[in-house]
Amino acid sequence: MNDSPINLAVLISGGGTTLQNLIDQIAAGALKARIVTVIVSRSGIGGIERAKLAGLPVHVVSRKEFLTIDAFSDQIFSICRDAGVDLICLGGWLQLLRIPDEWLGRVINIHPSLLPQFGGKGMFGHHVHEAVLKAGCAISGCTVHFVNNEYDAGPVILQRECGVYVGDTPETLAARVFEEEKAAYPAAIELWRLGQIRLVGNRVETR
Repeated sequence: MNDSPINLAVLISGGGTTLQNLIDQIAAGALKARIVTVIVSRSGIGGIERAKLAGLPVHVVSRKEFLTIDAFSDQIFSICRDAGVDLICLGGWLQLLRIPDEWLGRVINIHPSLLPQFGGKGMFGHHVHEAVLKAGCAISGCTVHFVNNEYDAGPVILQRECGVYVGDTPETLAARVFEEEKAAYPAAIELWRLGQIRLVGNRVETR
């Protein structure tokens, strides 16, 4: 069994709560990993300060500075290669990526719903929770999945559920879902680290 920590890149577009969770899990010894680079899609976001407070290197890679999605993606994966990244973790990352073949099965994302429900372009953050409440769902949760070249369409690694209650607002539901995310993402990363999951076509096999 592999017992060595793995090198992570964390990609964020907002406040960095998922980044902070991974920082905390690593510091507590609950996750055998090192965050070797943080990539943000725009300057001025709260996640940059979180990364700097943790002493992590930060790269700002703005989509608008690149003519094509391929050039944008190439820059991100070049940074990850140079940093010796094993696994790329998206946490509130809002930009579509083109995944090179060498990185298939090495890029994962966490989404605040039970995919395939409430996923796709434009479905992020409070938009997801508003849609869940509008649909009258009794259960919500989160999904960790491999990333492919479509929004929220990659094979599911694991999911965790939580209840949706009378009187919930997008904010109260988001807080409950995030508690599940805090457990789900480290668990999925650990499965990947231990080689207990593999990508077979468009599905995940667990060993």
